[in-house]
Amino acid sequence: QVQLVESGGGLVQAGGSLRLSCAASGHTFSSPAMGWFRQAPGKDREFVAAINRSGGYTYYADSVKGRFTISRDNAKNTVYLQMNSLKPEDTAVYYCAADALSQHFRRGLADYWGQGTQVTVSS
Repeated sequence: QVQLVESGGGLVQAGGSLRLSCAASGHTFSSPAMGWFRQAPGKDREFVAAINRSGGYTYYADSVKGRFTISRDNAKNTVYLQMNSLKPEDTAVYYCAADALSQHFRRGLADYWGQGTQVTVSS
């Protein structure tokens, strides 16, 4: 089992920045790839970003490419999502996820999910 706890959400004006954190605990070695998803009201959950075990491979949804950066600190078992140039359409609950392979995130799949953190961007 892997437990994921997100933090860092909040209310920010358009154009602002936020950094989300996700602390992992438990058998993290079994699901080393980490990712972020989001779900806006009335919409399906969508993939945002993913990072592999070493941090050497990352990929992003087109909607956030160039504005968001995913990173990880393996010593702290923590993954981050730096969000810059935020837009009102970025408003959603953001979820951290863990899986054995980062490629699974492209299909919306993950072994483990966090409880989510709300991000609200005002215009």
